[in-house]
Amino acid sequence: MVDRFRHRILITGASGFVGSALLQLLERDHGDCKVFALGHGKEQQNAIDLRDREAVDTAVREIQPTALIHLAAVAAPSDARNAPRHAWNVNVTGTMNLAESVLRHAPKARFVYVGSSEAYGASFLNVAGPVTESAPLRPMNVYGATKAAADLMIGQLAYDGLRAVRFRPFNHTGPGQSDTYVVSSFARQIAEIVSGKSEPIIHVGNLEAERDFLDVRDVVRAYASSALLDLDAEPDRVYNLASGQPRKIRDILDALIAQSGIDIEIRADPKKLRPNDIPVAWGDASKARAKLNWQPLVPFEQTIADVFGYWHRLCNAR
Repeated sequence: MVDRFRHRILITGASGFVGSALLQLLERDHGDCKVFALGHGKEQQNAIDLRDREAVDTAVREIQPTALIHLAAVAAPSDARNAPRHAWNVNVTGTMNLAESVLRHAPKARFVYVGSSEAYGASFLNVAGPVTESAPLRPMNVYGATKAAADLMIGQLAYDGLRAVRFRPFNHTGPGQSDTYVVSSFARQIAEIVSGKSEPIIHVGNLEAERDFLDVRDVVRAYASSALLDLDAEPDRVYNLASGQPRKIRDILDALIAQSGIDIEIRADPKKLRPNDIPVAWGDASKARAKLNWQPLVPFEQTIADVFGYWHRLCNAR
């Protein structure tokens, strides 16, 4: 029987926030794809532990993907900080297990590695404008270090024949994101206030930091297109995904409070302050624009409204 699908895409971390957005995109816009979604956790149908080398090897050998999009990770910086050894095992050893299996069993497959702008770390302190892909990787936290290490490893394996694309996405948010992250955290607190479940006080960390924010729906478009496009196999296929516009966290909070239409008191919470916080972090994504024809399309105002709407619905449903 002839396989009617041109693409066989294996996605790790498919049950997460970004993975769910990617699955929705592929289902809606790419009917010529057969998707193999690997998640984690006891309730996940296709659960796999990336630290289990044999399990990873079996999955890649049986699926024979034409592309693999690697999203699975210890993704919250606070989680990585609290369990550093686990973060290194998942984010680095797990990535190595996948890459080695792809080289062994599906050498023609595109390997899409999702890294992080956190890998640049201290480089943000030395650049007046947005960072480019040539900025040194100088991570300042555990999460950034694990993503930088895996990024360098995949870059090296590209010289050994891995058909890799490496992404360094900047902050991204959207409906469905965990309230571990700043925009979702603000939106949940404000939605609970609007629903009458909390007093009109919001607890915040550093509001003066500036970050480059994207909508998750824009980010997953880049992942999908890199898996589906017939790109040549240059080893330096590494791309920032960024809006090129730093936004002050305070301005994002103000925009969310404006969505609520009520007065809310803002209180600083020392527990929400991150160590080694960088004042300004933003990126130059002109390489992704030129090589992948990618650019952000969702207005940030829509992103904010959608995140608030998600939490507002959730609060009212409880």
